[in-house]
Amino acid sequence: MAAAAKSDGIWETVKTIVYALLIAGVFRTLFFQPFWIPSGSMKDTLLIGDFLFVNKMAYGYSRHSCPFSMCPFEGRIFGSLPDRGDVVVFRHPTEGSDFIKRVIGLPGDRIQVIDGLLHINGTPVELTLEPPFEEVYERQGPQQLPPRCSNGPVGEGAICLKERFTETLPNGVSHSILNIADGGRADNTPEFTVPEDHVFVMGDNRDNSVDSRFPQSVGGVGFVPMENILGRADRIMFSSAGQRMVYFWTWRSDRFFRAVE
Repeated sequence: MAAAAKSDGIWETVKTIVYALLIAGVFRTLFFQPFWIPSGSMKDTLLIGDFLFVNKMAYGYSRHSCPFSMCPFEGRIFGSLPDRGDVVVFRHPTEGSDFIKRVIGLPGDRIQVIDGLLHINGTPVELTLEPPFEEVYERQGPQQLPPRCSNGPVGEGAICLKERFTETLPNGVSHSILNIADGGRADNTPEFTVPEDHVFVMGDNRDNSVDSRFPQSVGGVGFVPMENILGRADRIMFSSAGQRMVYFWTWRSDRFFRAVE
């Protein structure tokens, strides 16, 4: 009797674990997927160590919506285009890893950067100069990445500055962008025409982002197929400036539950 009861208890535990994993898998596939910000390409909108949930319902579902891209269908179901200015998480077209960038161009748009200024369909976007973005020069996050500064090499613990602007897209969406230096390799680009069923994405930290300005042949993102978009980043749930989440003294409580703009 005791052995049978023990066996039943083990079996119930196994079933509970299996059910929990199934529920978590369904939740992650259909509704919200967790995502940590690993790099500074989206500063100052998103900082290294920000934690958010990706809204999987925003643009419909593709095979990449399932873990390991195992959804058994092609294309998208319940699909819709993002808006210009949406911050999206997507599966890199060639590398297979997940990236987060801002949607700048939609199918048919012509995108070009001239002297660091974004042009959409031949028209420059509106820029408004803001106070510079400031952060302490120190290694950040689990990867211990040091920030890049527009005020030149600075010592550990010094203030690292970047120029900051508010960029307003043609649909009226405004967001913050950063500039580290003029004349960078992506400050002047050819004109790109976004193909059907693709989007053009850029990081807000313009001189520190490998995005659609760079072709996939040189390790860039290129045009992102709509099928590869996992969802929209709507709100930061938690944020930590340290190497580990348990380092509570590095938590950024002012960023908890902050909307992604």
